[in-house]
Amino acid sequence: MGILYIVATPIGNLEDITLRAIRVLKEVDVILCEDTRVTKRLLERHEIEIKSRKAPPSAGQRGRQLITYNEQRSGASIKKVIRLLEEGKDVALVSDAGTPIISDPGARLIQEVREIGAKIVAIPGANAAIAALSISGLPASDFLFLGFLPHKKGRETLFKEIAASKRTVVFYESPHRILKTLQSLDKNLMASRKIVIARELTKIYEEVISGNSKEVLDYFEKNPKKIKGEFVVMIEGV
Repeated sequence: MGILYIVATPIGNLEDITLRAIRVLKEVDVILCEDTRVTKRLLERHEIEIKSRKAPPSAGQRGRQLITYNEQRSGASIKKVIRLLEEGKDVALVSDAGTPIISDPGARLIQEVREIGAKIVAIPGANAAIAALSISGLPASDFLFLGFLPHKKGRETLFKEIAASKRTVVFYESPHRILKTLQSLDKNLMASRKIVIARELTKIYEEVISGNSKEVLDYFEKNPKKIKGEFVVMIEGV
């Protein structure tokens, strides 16, 4: 039986990957990824060879297969991954950025791989929420992580729960919804509550903005060009 490795990848800067992760990616037979174009850039940066689908079998290629895997869309099915493991192939699951499963697909795969008794190994590394908390200045020994907030159903109820939370609350937001999210926070939070937003973490234009809900909302309304990339939103507890 092969081994399934859950491999954390950089959240921006391609140097933010562990030596162990590089070794594992070089040794496995198959790499499952969200987007082959994104993962290829990482593999090329660290000289990890992959097999070309166009080359004939007689070419004697080195490297490993790179296969798209997404539980909601097209790509390798769970059954195919299990078949690879049963054939004795070692498989690595990566996401486009950060630690797989955390606000990314893969939970169903892990559940079913556990059922067949295959070994699952975590290769830890970068995570946007943890990286953001480490530079936020907010209490981080006890926090509530919400991933991406729902688009519609239950969204307003969730903002009320955030407003009542005694813990630091952390969640991810996209550039398409960040202004609406900040408007909702401004509506629900007391003026004394501190908000810290980290965007473009580990990239050239990394930025951290802090203040109360009105101050942070005003900043982005006055600087629309800054509404780019993925946002990590952190809110001080009551």
